[in-house]
Amino acid sequence: MAQHQTDAARAADSQPAQSSRTAGSQTLARGLEVLRAVAAAPDGMAVADVAANAGVHRTVAYRLLNTLEDARLIHRGGDGRYRGAAGLLSLSSAAHSSLAAAARPVLRGLADQLGSTVSLLVRQGQEAVALAVISPADGTYHVTFSEGSTHPLTRGAAGHALLAAAPGSADEAESVTRVRQLGFASTYGEVEPNMHGLAVPLDAAATGVPACLNVISARSDAAGNPVALLQSAASRIAALLR
Repeated sequence: MAQHQTDAARAADSQPAQSSRTAGSQTLARGLEVLRAVAAAPDGMAVADVAANAGVHRTVAYRLLNTLEDARLIHRGGDGRYRGAAGLLSLSSAAHSSLAAAARPVLRGLADQLGSTVSLLVRQGQEAVALAVISPADGTYHVTFSEGSTHPLTRGAAGHALLAAAPGSADEAESVTRVRQLGFASTYGEVEPNMHGLAVPLDAAATGVPACLNVISARSDAAGNPVALLQSAASRIAALLR
């Protein structure tokens, strides 16, 4: 009888701890869901929007928003709407660092195969940002540009590929729809005069951000099959990140 009571007491003691751990996981999951929703909303989100999106009461939404604001991950503007804040930049930089580290060895081999400069670009707002730029090692003539350089998403093969890496929309440009159909983007002179651009999107589920591989060249053709080589490199990078 005493042994039965001891076992029952142990079970009772473990139940609150187990429930507490589950509750903590649910709170964290909801907080992350709210953070993703707010960060992705161009015009921000009101408390009512957050509560409806997360399926929680406004009081719970306030508590989650206040916690995220204290961490400087979001900010409440003068209009009462919440938007992403500076704290997200450090998280973004860390994610970009992992992506660039995985991509660089692959890009080096690809640049030498193609005899052209290859780059990894990511989307930030409405711009394409060069995260890694690798030139071929053979010393022949090639075009290059600086890491951190940007251009609008509406221009260049990389811009079209980055737009295609995001979910589709009914009003997207025909050039983006074509990238989805073909699996690559090809342009001429859209970013730099007389330059050919070729880009393929990376798997956004693996990278965590819209990203693409891009090759830029003064030649209309590159060594081998550049589309196949880019797509193979994109698959290898995505595999390294999974």
